[in-house]
Amino acid sequence: MSSISFQLNWEPNGFQAPYFLARERGFYEEEGLEVEFVEGHGSPFAAEEAARGRADIALAGASAVLSVASQGYEPLAVAAVTQKTPAAVYTLRDVFGEPLEDPKQLAGRTVAPSATKTRILAAQLLEDAGIREEVDLLDVDPHTHHRVEHQVLDGSVDAAVGVVTNGIELEREHDRTADELPIGDFLPIYGMTLVTNPEFAESNPAVVEGFLRATARGWAAASENPEAAIDALVARNATLERDREIERIKFETASEKLQFTEHVREAGWGNHDAARWEKLGRTLAETDLLEGPVEQGSVWTNEYLDREAAAIGEYATRIGR
Repeated sequence: MSSISFQLNWEPNGFQAPYFLARERGFYEEEGLEVEFVEGHGSPFAAEEAARGRADIALAGASAVLSVASQGYEPLAVAAVTQKTPAAVYTLRDVFGEPLEDPKQLAGRTVAPSATKTRILAAQLLEDAGIREEVDLLDVDPHTHHRVEHQVLDGSVDAAVGVVTNGIELEREHDRTADELPIGDFLPIYGMTLVTNPEFAESNPAVVEGFLRATARGWAAASENPEAAIDALVARNATLERDREIERIKFETASEKLQFTEHVREAGWGNHDAARWEKLGRTLAETDLLEGPVEQGSVWTNEYLDREAAAIGEYATRIGR
């Protein structure tokens, strides 16, 4: 049995439910792995932990992988878990005045981003829509990471930029109709990835391959039975029981809207598409998120994905897609 550490991007939540289900059902153990889950402090932290060898495998956003690589580290994404970014523009109907369904509706509006990464993606969304100069996209206030929600609630901004389900959470908490515009529906760039470093992967190929097989099984099992996935999550963190429904919505949103694309149908679970990495690299290239140039092809690989494993190569069939 090999013991490895798995650095999460954040504290346990619905987006991570498949990993907890994989562990509960013994999928990692069947691969000869004893996996220690470590709570995180954001994707940049997780990506750097893996790149520096302080975590064996980490869960981190693709933009964080590029950012850490630009600092001279060597993160290596070995699976693209969510094919779309989870970033989203959200608002309340009584604030915005109409259903938010198209980026062009943001012309003439004020939009508050919650973080630098989401601001960059929102700027690219507006640029692609041809309305970047018509939108007051505010700078990120480092002291108001979650307070953009309050700006939407009090109507001081027309919309905010966060992640999918932020709007749903507002709607449920305040009984006001919310709308979300998933940025991933318009920008073909990656969301979450599984990351290690080249040295660990080269020295432990069977460990990496086994971890990916087990994780793919976890995703398939969670997609087949979301309630079981949330049960496994709550077993890890009992305080989530009171927010059980929103955690289930988070997972189902990731599973149904972020995780699956036609590329996954053809190439299998976790397979990287070079075009999506190139698009993300271009989007970030002229921003302060990157500290230097990054060759996108150096930060990802499909080498450790076992396409002969049903949960990977036949993933679409396993989840009924």
